[in-house]
Amino acid sequence: MNRPEFSQIAEQQRTFAHAGEKLIGPVPTIAITPVADGRAGAYEDNVANTWRMVEKVYDLIVRNVKLPDDKPVRVVVAPEIVYGARTGAIAQKYYAEQNVSANIWVSRSWAYSDELMSACMGIGSGEWQQAAYGLNQTNRPGAVWLKAFTAAMDEKKRPIFSIYSPHLEDEDGPLNEFVSERILRFARCAAAVAMMRGKNYLSLGGVSMGIVGSDARRNLFQQYFGMGTVSYDMVGIKGRMDEQFYDQEELEKAVQFMQKFNFDFGTGTRPQSNQELLRDCCKMALIVRDLMIGNSRLAERDVEFAQGANAICAGTQGQRQWTDLYPNFDLVESILNSSFDWNGFRSPYVVATENDSKNGIGMLVASLLTGMPQLFADIRTNWTPESIAAATGEDVEEIVPRGIIDKRNSGAGALDYAIDVLKLVPGADSMHMRNVREKIAADPELQKRLIEEAIAATTYMGANLEYFRGDGLSSHYRTPGNIPMTSYRYNVVGDIMTCSVVEGETVELPKKVADHINQVTDPTWPESFWTPFGMNSFEYMNRIGPNHDGNSFGLIGDDMITLNAMLRIPVDLHNISRSRIFCPTLWDRCGGDDFRACQMLGPVYR
Repeated sequence: MNRPEFSQIAEQQRTFAHAGEKLIGPVPTIAITPVADGRAGAYEDNVANTWRMVEKVYDLIVRNVKLPDDKPVRVVVAPEIVYGARTGAIAQKYYAEQNVSANIWVSRSWAYSDELMSACMGIGSGEWQQAAYGLNQTNRPGAVWLKAFTAAMDEKKRPIFSIYSPHLEDEDGPLNEFVSERILRFARCAAAVAMMRGKNYLSLGGVSMGIVGSDARRNLFQQYFGMGTVSYDMVGIKGRMDEQFYDQEELEKAVQFMQKFNFDFGTGTRPQSNQELLRDCCKMALIVRDLMIGNSRLAERDVEFAQGANAICAGTQGQRQWTDLYPNFDLVESILNSSFDWNGFRSPYVVATENDSKNGIGMLVASLLTGMPQLFADIRTNWTPESIAAATGEDVEEIVPRGIIDKRNSGAGALDYAIDVLKLVPGADSMHMRNVREKIAADPELQKRLIEEAIAATTYMGANLEYFRGDGLSSHYRTPGNIPMTSYRYNVVGDIMTCSVVEGETVELPKKVADHINQVTDPTWPESFWTPFGMNSFEYMNRIGPNHDGNSFGLIGDDMITLNAMLRIPVDLHNISRSRIFCPTLWDRCGGDDFRACQMLGPVYR
């Protein structure tokens, strides 16, 4: 053993150890474990085709599942086919060395499910996400192994996702659509779960305006998401502004970039000059980002304060103790939540308005699943066709028979929602949103169009001084209609976390109607008119939890249900068809009742 020279280590000066990535932590890694019948003859007869199955699964995941930095998720494969207790132990040792956090078992034939492999206990741990894919064929019925294996897992209360084609498979061809979709959904969700683990939620300030539903519950973050929480008093933000503890060269770059937007500072006496207001808002954006991920350029001034909180998401209290005196965080949140800033196209940050941690965690989950920016919104007003007709004289029954929700906030909405991002990518309507993001991330021309169009469609407006006496800059835009959009919300009941997820689409209202809603609500705020599928807008308004929700481009309700099953969070409201729901087999043993299954298992990290 090489004993460290502790006296030499003690003499070293601490530095900013730049990791090369925004966040510190292991790269999410998925294992593929092939299994087969170990009997002589049977093993040899299966080995070649078993490895071909593994190859197909490996290539599918690596080509389609990306991390927030747009790099492929890491995939490793067992050193050899597992057919007994010792080969299982070899795989387990290798996976522990590789920081594996999810595993997909693969078999084309019968294999010993528990007695020889000690599979349920020997490979993985209780925190791992597990799936099993058995081939649907007649000469080698993988279903026989699959059913025996998942039953063993259920008996041990080890949730496992079962992947089995409804149709006979062609071993010589590619994986069919059903199997591919299930494998990719498992891998996307498992990678997102692994990405959250060990990171932090940065709580900037306390509860905004006494909204208890927004409160950051430390134990629940740890038990359900494997995350920590870091609290930072907002006086620290003011201190950093006063002491100019930010990259001053980058500040000039940020101010110059933000001047590309349209501005309407309003009339009358304002607390600051227009230029001072813009500069202060840009300072705040730099400081919030630095508090989240650190900034090596600040280490020479104060190495401790340069470190950041390794925060994968954050929330700013804002109202009222801060906003009664200083500019609000609307510009901060709108630009950080977007897919671009003065440094160009990038992965979005997640920053929740009013320090609503439950909305923040939902935005994080959806962002990890899609790679796309998320829209924080107030569930402002439910408008029925009758209400619209009474207020404007316009008949919109054919346009919005189910009514609309006016999703609007004080100006913190991600700027990507000023445009229809899906129109940038040919064929986006038939793609998963993660693949849409991949297309944009790979094409500088698409990135340029996105940034230019979002800037052109956004006006930063002086804040409503009735709400924000310290002023601020609110992003104003009107989200185009006919964009598929999923709404979601995490809720807490006592010490139980639940999730609501409802798919729908944005609506293009007649200009007279949209302008009326804008004027009678707040003309300085961004607006997104949205209608749910399969329910009316009143039902959504009546059944959703608190006064905020998160929103994502695309229809990702099925992904979110799968991910919540991994985290053992029951879904209290959704409109996803049964055929799209993919949960562990243990859910079936509980009659499909995820509340019962989640109560039986408890949170993953407890």
